Amino acid sequence: MPPAKTPRTKSKANRPGKTASMSDVAREANVSIFTVSAVINNKTHVSQVRRQRVMDAIAKLNYRPNLLARSLIKQKTQTIGMVVSDIANPFFPMVVRGVEDAAQSRGYNLLLCNSDDLIEREERQLELLLSKRVDGILLVKATGELSPSLRQMIKEVNIPFVLVMRTYPQLTRDAVISDDYQGSYDAVRHLARAGRRRIGLIGGNLKISNAKERWRGFRDALEAENLPFDPALVAEGDYRIESGFRAGQAILSHRPDGIYVANHLMTIGLLTAAGEVGLMCPEDFGLVSFDDYPWLGVFRPRLTTVELPKHQLGSEAAELLIRRIEGDQSSAVLRKLQPELRIRESCGFGLHVSGSSKSR
Repeated sequence: MPPAKTPRTKSKANRPGKTASMSDVAREANVSIFTVSAVINNKTHVSQVRRQRVMDAIAKLNYRPNLLARSLIKQKTQTIGMVVSDIANPFFPMVVRGVEDAAQSRGYNLLLCNSDDLIEREERQLELLLSKRVDGILLVKATGELSPSLRQMIKEVNIPFVLVMRTYPQLTRDAVISDDYQGSYDAVRHLARAGRRRIGLIGGNLKISNAKERWRGFRDALEAENLPFDPALVAEGDYRIESGFRAGQAILSHRPDGIYVANHLMTIGLLTAAGEVGLMCPEDFGLVSFDDYPWLGVFRPRLTTVELPKHQLGSEAAELLIRRIEGDQSSAVLRKLQPELRIRESCGFGLHVSGSSKSR
């Protein structure tokens, strides 16, 4: 009578509820842990035979539940990176939410970085994302030029980039932005319709593409309304509160009767400066701000704003990037989303309009 066969015991990795480890993969593939690590990190020194054994073991053991195996086979991580210029700016959370919603609906995860609008920090964050082998990157470009060494690294890695809110054709012509020119043009013409004749601008850094467009819309609207351009009523900020405060101090001394501010944080700075010198909106000056938020209802007067489609900016940028990741090689896309002028009380429409109609 033949001896009874000893039943084969299941490996620890195959037991219900047990998550496979890198050691389990190495044991299954009959290679070292270092070889498994090299395959996971896509090192080139591993032979094709051993690489295939590791990938088969990953699939068999459902290592990190099979997501890693799939990414190794496809040479993709199902992850996109994003670098924003100022995470403290309340504009960006809804943009990022749009990116995340679109990415997750397509099976991608998001790694988010912040540059503080500093080119040195932006370069470090881009290098980090490249080292993490993201499949593509969304970038809100900081002020300044990328170094030749980083541009060479980006060229060698060869992953798609899409610009958000700001253009930078030296890197890519794919971009999803708002129509900043039209938003500024509408804002300044509304101030003119409210009877404001000496209109000032607190704008962004003119090395940034959207700041240039908001400046251009401001100038063209003055010309369309036959209003003078006074350099003393124009100040350049950096989209932060402190710069709005300094700019407000500079231009309020020249007594503009209307002010267009190119983002919400600088508007807070301007209103702080106005309060310090005893000027009131809309009695002393009308005001239009870029960006609209739910909490603006508590401001008095309620602010007239140019609202930007924040969630849509993020979601459309992510969708464009994912199309590029998945092989779309069609011509470059520059998509401009339209802003919306939301008229409230801060222009003081009834305070100046009757007098201005006589002077025209």
